[in-house]
Amino acid sequence: MHPAFSVIFLTTLIGVAQGLFLAVFSIDLLATLGLSERPMPSFVLAGCVMSVLFAALGLFASFWHLGRPERAWRAATMWRTSWLSREVIALPAFLLSVAAYGFAHASGSVWSIPLGWLAVVACIALFVCTGMIYACLRFLQEWASPLTLVNYFLLGCASGCTFATLLASLLEPAYTEDLATWAIGLTTVALVVRAAMLARNARLRPKSTVQSAIGVKHPKVVQKSQGAVGGSFNTREFSPGRSRSFLRSVKWVFLVLAFPVPAVLLWIGATGDAALVLALAFVVQYVGLLAERWFFFAQANHPQNLYYQTIS
Repeated sequence: MHPAFSVIFLTTLIGVAQGLFLAVFSIDLLATLGLSERPMPSFVLAGCVMSVLFAALGLFASFWHLGRPERAWRAATMWRTSWLSREVIALPAFLLSVAAYGFAHASGSVWSIPLGWLAVVACIALFVCTGMIYACLRFLQEWASPLTLVNYFLLGCASGCTFATLLASLLEPAYTEDLATWAIGLTTVALVVRAAMLARNARLRPKSTVQSAIGVKHPKVVQKSQGAVGGSFNTREFSPGRSRSFLRSVKWVFLVLAFPVPAVLLWIGATGDAALVLALAFVVQYVGLLAERWFFFAQANHPQNLYYQTIS
């Protein structure tokens, strides 16, 4: 499939927003239960503000994927059958609930924790909707797996927790090491899941053949022409347009940048209380996530490519 950068930025930015909110709310909840010290209100408020900002940036990026942005509201009308429509509803719900939770916490309202739980529900719903947009497509075998949902959830939580670690180093140093530990743990588990996805996808074999693509049962079918002199919508949108060697390079880039490098930087930054190193950890991990999401889309092999093969 052809990776659309608008969708790449959408999914990675809202993932950071969701993971950041979950990290901040977890700390607030533990303090409310008496299991840890109560964080500064400025830390929770800043976490909510940044979460809303990341999600809003992701929402803004998604408009670049629309042919008629002024009709974007119509995307929510098919919520009964479409995971994309459900995501269109879940994202604003997440934005509003996080904003309400942040405002309630800053004002000292007793409704802050209930509103936080409401935001958690919206956050989980958004994770499920985003992941199911791709996992429900059975004809794209690389995506049609529960691992797709788990991958989106873990990468969002890991990147958000990495940013929360940076935020804590600036506003609430007492929680820096704890959040860094969470971020490293989530990053490690995310690496295991992503490696499992890569191993699974490497074993996949197309269910369709050239014979089934054109309806001919002859045992030997050789394609002599693509059927078009120039490119078309099918050849542009259902193919990454890159060589296999380029795809392999991107795979190793994201495996290094999204997982081990930020984990090491998190450990160094947390133990040395170095905010600059923690900021670098987030930047490196986010660049790795952009590469990971690009590879996620590019690796998906649409069955129609059996028909529109590139012939040298």
